Amino acid sequence: MNFDFALILVLATLVTGLLWLLDMLVFVPRRRERLADAELKAGGALPEETRKQLMQPSGWADLSRSMFPVLGLVLLLRSFLYEPFQIPSGSMLPTLQVGDYILVNKYHYGLRLPVLNTKFLPLDEPERGDVVVFKYPEQPSINYIKRVVGLPGDVVTYRDKVVYINGEPQSQSLLAQLPPLNPERLLIKETLGETEHEIYRDLGRPTLNAQWTIPAGHYFVMGDNRDNSNDSRYWGFVPDELLVGKAVAVWMHWSELLSLPDFGAVRSIK
Repeated sequence: MNFDFALILVLATLVTGLLWLLDMLVFVPRRRERLADAELKAGGALPEETRKQLMQPSGWADLSRSMFPVLGLVLLLRSFLYEPFQIPSGSMLPTLQVGDYILVNKYHYGLRLPVLNTKFLPLDEPERGDVVVFKYPEQPSINYIKRVVGLPGDVVTYRDKVVYINGEPQSQSLLAQLPPLNPERLLIKETLGETEHEIYRDLGRPTLNAQWTIPAGHYFVMGDNRDNSNDSRYWGFVPDELLVGKAVAVWMHWSELLSLPDFGAVRSIK
């Protein structure tokens, strides 16, 4: 089951905010009236401890008053500034390792309403080579991460494991062959536009030769682990309304083998 954490956070913030407001508008005045009546009957000011007891909010009111500012701050940060994600698969190797925790810039491509993901303030547009998080078009409850290869209007050709943009091959140069771990795997430096990054190519995997024309408002994305990635080559384009944000940094790595988090230096994503 895929839980929509954004929806849960919005609902929790809304509920605690309404309960806090209800207490402030309805129950706080009642407690003040009760205190005033008690002091009137006592003929003067009551001891401080008694005053505190009479003004003490109920448990739900105290909890909502404590939780609402925290939930509200988390909602604002997560919805409009940065959101953390964990990398669950190897489709972006060697750029991102399984177990990496990344920060995603939520405002780079424009501000969007939480849950609805509707853009209300356009800012920058994705550029070729950006690593982006988006909602998987075939199941939007799942977040995917890939690299932007094709922009709206581009003609993308994939032939013999080389990317062509509008007929121009994107530069690839061999960095290393990786025996004994995988003697058929090549580490390649690829250039997409002005972005240089590393990819894996597996000699033993069959190539896909195809061509796509990117429609307006859509993007063509691929994983850096080219022969082990479920991406636009197989299920199509990413519409702008499904973009979540730009991946900008790795801030932690958690190895399942060691079961220990590695809080090394923050590593930028490029």
